[in-house]
Amino acid sequence: MSLWQSYKGLPAKSRLAVGAGLLFWGVVGLYMSDRAEEKFGFTPTEADKRELEKLTPKIQVIDRRER
Repeated sequence: MSLWQSYKGLPAKSRLAVGAGLLFWGVVGLYMSDRAEEKFGFTPTEADKRELEKLTPKIQVIDRRER
């Protein structure tokens, strides 16, 4: 039996609880990763931000002439 089939076999309230738990886990992970960056000194400096801005692709819009 696959994981998806096992999940679908759960009662609706249990699936809701599993989904809410995964959502909560993701939110906590996003929150804690920012705190861990600050604690361990991995926050980017202004020089890092400028270097990253140089690597970001730029989009240029070119107007097409009507024929």
